[in-house]
Amino acid sequence: MAAAVGMAARGVVALFRAVTRPRGAGRPVAPKVMRRRLVVLVVVLCTLLAATVVKLADIQLVSPARPLTAGNRQRFVSQVIPAGRGAVLDRNGAALALSTPLESVFADPTLVVSPRTTAAKLAPLLRMGAGELQRLLVGRGRYQLLAHTVPDSVAERIRKLRLPGIGMFEEFKRSEPGGDLARAVLGRVSADGTVGASGVEKQYDAVLQGRAGRITYERAATRRPGTIAGGEQRIEPARPGTNVELSLDRSLQYETERILGDRVVAAGAKGGTAIVSDPRTGEILSMASVRVRPNAKPGEPLVENTSSNEAITSVYEPGSVNKMITIAGALEEKAVGADTVMPIPDRLMVGDHMFTDDVAHPVAPWTVADILARSSNIGAITVAKRLGRDRLDRYLRRFGFGSATGLGFPGETKGLMLPLDEWSGTSIGAIPIGQGIAVTPLQMLDAFNAIANDGVAVAPKLVRATVDQEGRRQPAPASRRRRVVSAGTARIMRQLLTGVVARPEGTGVKAAVPGYTVAGKTGTARKPSPTGGYRWPDGRYRYMATFVGMVPAERPQLSVIVVIDEPSSSIFASAVSAPTFSELARVALRRFQVPPSSLTAPVATVPASTVPGSTVPGSTVPASPPPTEPTGDTVPAGPVVSAPGSNPPTSSPAAPGGPP
Repeated sequence: MAAAVGMAARGVVALFRAVTRPRGAGRPVAPKVMRRRLVVLVVVLCTLLAATVVKLADIQLVSPARPLTAGNRQRFVSQVIPAGRGAVLDRNGAALALSTPLESVFADPTLVVSPRTTAAKLAPLLRMGAGELQRLLVGRGRYQLLAHTVPDSVAERIRKLRLPGIGMFEEFKRSEPGGDLARAVLGRVSADGTVGASGVEKQYDAVLQGRAGRITYERAATRRPGTIAGGEQRIEPARPGTNVELSLDRSLQYETERILGDRVVAAGAKGGTAIVSDPRTGEILSMASVRVRPNAKPGEPLVENTSSNEAITSVYEPGSVNKMITIAGALEEKAVGADTVMPIPDRLMVGDHMFTDDVAHPVAPWTVADILARSSNIGAITVAKRLGRDRLDRYLRRFGFGSATGLGFPGETKGLMLPLDEWSGTSIGAIPIGQGIAVTPLQMLDAFNAIANDGVAVAPKLVRATVDQEGRRQPAPASRRRRVVSAGTARIMRQLLTGVVARPEGTGVKAAVPGYTVAGKTGTARKPSPTGGYRWPDGRYRYMATFVGMVPAERPQLSVIVVIDEPSSSIFASAVSAPTFSELARVALRRFQVPPSSLTAPVATVPASTVPGSTVPGSTVPASPPPTEPTGDTVPAGPVVSAPGSNPPTSSPAAPGGPP
């Protein structure tokens, strides 16, 4: 400061001499000129004085810390202390994903003595080429990252080499103790393990992320930075992230993936999805999506978990499982009763399209219970016509179709539901039987959960609580609840769905679980072709086979959906998805120690209908004669749902008697 003042004083003297110096030797300065020069001098001096006052005021009053900060930047150096990311736990506290502290290796090229020798020593330890390493060691700047999170044994060997310019710092590596277990649910993190990139890791990134710490110390004024012995040092400790406790059960998740994978392979399918949930709370207990590995080598797994959560992010046309919603809406509106008898043919023209049942039969006097147990397309369409398109659309949306479930999972889709004013003449035939709409497996399970929960839909839930590093547990908010149908309608619907599994002619007989009553529904649907219609470019049809069920039917504690993609051993859900449900349900019932049903036989008595055409009040639903040939599920060939902005493809011609 003193030097600056001295320089300013010398400048003023020089300026004064310049102002008062005569223009030529021996010629005096005119008074007028002298006054003008003095005015200029005074103005300059006042300006300099004002600037000095402003600067002093800024330093002393406005920003007194700025010079100190600038000095500290030269005097101190800071280093970030990384914070550990919170763990993802299952419902019992078992770790599904956690962060492990490891060393990462870096180089300061300005301090590397011999890049060639250093590269030769590090290359085998870091499993890198010596040439590639050498290029990094002669790079510009003072920081070159060589390797992320090396094993402790490698870090120790590098430390013992004491190579100039080579250093290490602590980072956290994200790991999953179960390998690929629940891969699509957990998601992935960034390469440095600090930021969630997908799945739960992304959805709860703000909770899982910790707060980085910082260590600040005085450094020596030398070319090689280092601390000063006895110098000042400040440490702001890192704060680890909060743990997230999921509703998943690790053991059940493992069994779900195993059973689903085995069944997909046995069915000669392309892949599959399965979810197990508690309909009372909406908690998802297991969720898996697998795909067959077509190029698997001998000894390698034949299936693998998908990286995307197809149970939530992918849609499909559900087929006959949608008949549950059609009939539930009609029961709620009293358009039909459970024992309403209607004449049902095996084919029906709706608009310009002929719809058929899977099995040819004469016109039969079937009740709603018969229609559901046999999965009759024509029966469901007949019920839908009594309900009407406006009310059908309302109940589909009330059950959650066309809206996100509320889970909040990254990439979740709300499915495809055409606005009512865009329905075609065939929509009242296609939509009641699960064609012309697209849903996620979770949406369909959510709809059945409303029936399991006495007509109340409970939003699905994947996170039970957060747990901080001190062990304090904060439960997640309770799931949103809303009534979809009355409790009475839901109970009748469960009784009807029990007949699908328990009646000899039911399409879901292979879903039975010994000792428990099962209520559920099969669905086999043709997959829309990317070129329009249902016939694929190779001339074949492809199918999605679904079974959704709940157990025990009288008071459901578990619900399961199984979707098999493109089965080839049999296209029918009754043959591939129903047995998968049975195996999964048995494992889940044992795992959660659900006691057997109080009834050894399914409930078959349903309340009488108040609509015309009903049978005697309080009657038992009659079992119709068994079909003349084995019953699979029904496979409609209705209009294909179109993606937004595309032209709806034309309907494929129905194949009488079912799929080719």
